[in-house]
Amino acid sequence: MIVLGLTGSIGMGKSTAAATLRRLGVPVFDADAEVHRLLAAGGAATAPVEAAFPGVRGATGGIDRQLLAQRVFNNAPALRQLEAILHPLVQAAEQRFVARARARRERLVVLDIPLLFETGGGVRCDFVIVVSAPARLQRERVLRRPGMSARRLAGILEAQMPDREKRRRADFVVQTALGRGTSYRRLAGIVRQLRAGQMQDRKGGKRCGRS
Repeated sequence: MIVLGLTGSIGMGKSTAAATLRRLGVPVFDADAEVHRLLAAGGAATAPVEAAFPGVRGATGGIDRQLLAQRVFNNAPALRQLEAILHPLVQAAEQRFVARARARRERLVVLDIPLLFETGGGVRCDFVIVVSAPARLQRERVLRRPGMSARRLAGILEAQMPDREKRRRADFVVQTALGRGTSYRRLAGIVRQLRAGQMQDRKGGKRCGRS
């Protein structure tokens, strides 16, 4: 089974790319969605996060993500503390996803992970797609989001690997500034190529399609 990583900096179009890959019939593990589940009422991360950051639990029993973001924004030690709680839980969920897909004999799965390179997740992937767009378009997209500011965007970008470095490390780059149709055709071509075993992976040159 081929494990394909999907990543890209904020505002580059990763969520749209993940939705496209699902349309193409590829199972996708969404790390962000898993974090939401972990921090929701009854989630496995709610108690340890509340213990580490008292006062961030919301009225419904889950973690108030806005309050939590305020506690870790521009606070590197706090962010590392939060990541030490969340990352092992997310990786455990990812491992369960991969195991289930392997049991179903899937040929290709996607790990949609925003900080794939930053957290060393690239080693768990046979190939990696990076979605990218010009910085001007990225900024326009992100600043349209509710609650976003130029200061907050700058802080997020500072914590992320630069787009040019992500593109350098990628096996495939999908430029999202050219329209959804162009992105769809590019992603569909990548899926066909991988399913056909026409690429060598990043783990020593083995051919695709192995079990």
